[in-house]
Amino acid sequence: MKIGILTGGGDCPGLNAVIRAVVRKGTFHYEDEFVGFMEGWRGVLEDKTMELSLSTVGGILPRGGTILRTSRTNPAKHEGGLQLCIDNLKKHGCDALIAIGGDDTLSVAKNLFDNGVKVVGVPKTIDNDLSGTDFTFGFDTAVNVATGAIDRVHTTAEAHNRVIVVEVMGRDSGWIATYSGIAGGADVILIPEIPFNIEEVAELIRQRHARGRYFSIVVAAEGAKFAGGGVETLDGAAGRDEFGHLHLGGIGQTLAHEIEKRTGFESRSVVLGHIQRGGSPSAFDRVLATRYGLGAIDMVHRGEFGLMAALRGNKIISIPLAEAIASNRKCDKEILDAATGILDKLDAKVP
Repeated sequence: MKIGILTGGGDCPGLNAVIRAVVRKGTFHYEDEFVGFMEGWRGVLEDKTMELSLSTVGGILPRGGTILRTSRTNPAKHEGGLQLCIDNLKKHGCDALIAIGGDDTLSVAKNLFDNGVKVVGVPKTIDNDLSGTDFTFGFDTAVNVATGAIDRVHTTAEAHNRVIVVEVMGRDSGWIATYSGIAGGADVILIPEIPFNIEEVAELIRQRHARGRYFSIVVAAEGAKFAGGGVETLDGAAGRDEFGHLHLGGIGQTLAHEIEKRTGFESRSVVLGHIQRGGSPSAFDRVLATRYGLGAIDMVHRGEFGLMAALRGNKIISIPLAEAIASNRKCDKEILDAATGILDKLDAKVP
């Protein structure tokens, strides 16, 4: 078979591991040929390709980013875009397409499948918020980066008696904030799922200082919301991508300003941003991404089209694309209870 591969949406560590696994197993076990579409759906739309072979995927396992590059292009926003994608896939003789991406990328994949294209999806979102799968690759690496940053700001916060707000990724869900906040010993964790009252946050910090702890660490997801308010954006409502998403950013700085105003404690903000996306994937993400790639190529040869590879427990299974993109996966009750329990327990131990 001849199989197309693309990586769409935001990059994250592990994308190259998926590509490598697909090409290696496809070549050795199925004698497949591959064509890579550059820059996500833009490559399919504009016919931008590269050869994918054993030589091109050699050595890419530990590399971050994606050799296919990526974009947030939405073919549905271009006149005749979906049909152009179908025509270009036919032009290259693609018997199937493996689309690696999050809910936006996979929503296009679902649309093409509904129009007769044989598509298999691989879940990719650094926020870990794709439905139907327990974990997405890139998330573990991002949590490790964020935890390391929190560990570092602890010492400078303590040295200066400061409150430091660490802004991490998380548009609609707080998985990164919650995991890194627990692992890094944060004093306050703010996530999109639970709008917060800024006065309650300030009071928590005042109580902590009253007990003799003169610094605090606040971890906030970029999509965290003030009670009764909206998200913070970099460039207003006009700054949207082709899938309609706002360019989030600024909650850390706003929080630091509001906390200092309400408590009188010197406050600073740190925005980790794309540092979380960059660099080499963790061992966990390399293994998970490899397993997703192996699962995807097997799905192609089993004829499981219109489906996505997913992790359930410790098994790679296949689920409908429609299920995967139906809703964002929010932080579950167990992890939220763990975060609350740890924070309360730490506070109880403070003299």
